[in-house]
This record gives sequence, C-alpha cells and structure tokens, in this order.
Amino acid sequence: MIRGSCLCKRVRLEIHGKLGRSSHCHCSMCRKAHGAAFGSYAAVRAENFRFVAGEELVLRYKSSPGVERTFCSRCGSTLQFISQKSAGIIDVALGVLDDDPGIRVPHHIFVASKAPWVEITDGLPQFPERSKP
Repeated sequence: MIRGSCLCKRVRLEIHGKLGRSSHCHCSMCRKAHGAAFGSYAAVRAENFRFVAGEELVLRYKSSPGVERTFCSRCGSTLQFISQKSAGIIDVALGVLDDDPGIRVPHHIFVASKAPWVEITDGLPQFPERSKP
C-alpha cells in the first residue's frame, strides 16, 4: 500500500497495487496546477485508489475537454489528473505521496512548452509532446 495526503493532511488517500506509467509533464497546465516547473504523475487503476479521509474536500476542475484535475479545497494541493481517454485510470500527483511509490519517473513530456527558465539536466529522455507508449 502507498499512502498519500494533501498539504493540510485533511485529504488522505491509499493506493493498493503497483503504479503504472509515470512522467514529468512540462505542459503549461501542469506547470500552473502544480505551481512548479513541471507536474509529476503516475497512473493507477481506479479500483486500486481510494480516499480514506477528506473526500468531501476534494474539488474537480475541468481543465480541458475530457480532463478533470482534482485538488484539496482547503490547501490547494494538486491530487489527480483524470482523462476520459484513459477510462479506469487515475493519474496521481506524485508530490502528494507520503510513501515511496516504488517507481522512478523515466522521462519528461511536453518539453516543447517547458518554462523558459528551466534547464533539464537529469539525463532522462525528453519528448516534445506526449511520450511514446
């Protein structure tokens, strides 16, 4: 089990099972949602994800057609990226995980729109848009 929580600790979550694909996303929406140079997410099957506290504090924002992002209404922590294109999959913001997720992010995506003040120096592969499956 992997545990996670928002900044104020009112929203708590659990993930059972392994995380799937992950990435550091540099698109402008992920940067704004995270207030950082990029957003880091990992996929989890919806049936393996559950809120254990504070679900009533979770708000949803439709950031683009078919995409919702969730966040804590009290502290603003980004929690999830949910796309209709990936039914049954939730992308969890890695920054809210309290436990080691057991994975390491393998690449950067949407680097064609990365912040101009960022230099990626970690040696991971970079993709101008979405990565290859």
